[in-house]
Amino acid sequence: MSKSRDVVNILIQLVLGGVAVLLTQYLLPGVVVTSFLTAIVVAAMIALLNITVKPILIFLTIPITVLTLGLFLLVINALLILLAAEIVPGFSVNGFWWALLFGLILGLINSFLGVSLGGNPRH
Repeated sequence: MSKSRDVVNILIQLVLGGVAVLLTQYLLPGVVVTSFLTAIVVAAMIALLNITVKPILIFLTIPITVLTLGLFLLVINALLILLAAEIVPGFSVNGFWWALLFGLILGLINSFLGVSLGGNPRH
């Protein structure tokens, strides 16, 4: 019973993540998401990159992250969004600054919706 509840929670988080991606795309003219299904795939890809690649990048960039008082983490987020845009067809971001803004706004919307993709699960 617990496993089916976990699967349902993950699916709900993915749908909410897709909604957050679409809402963010509507706010930013430099970001294009072609469909809701693409938005869900983008949310899943960002979550996967946050779980796998982001910790490695954070470890490798500890000195510059400390020097910039953590602001370099925004650069890492933007780079992961650009990577997701290269991987997922139907999702495009027009440059680094749009990716940075997309990451900031997506984080705000995810916080508002209670989405925890790629992070610690909330119980």
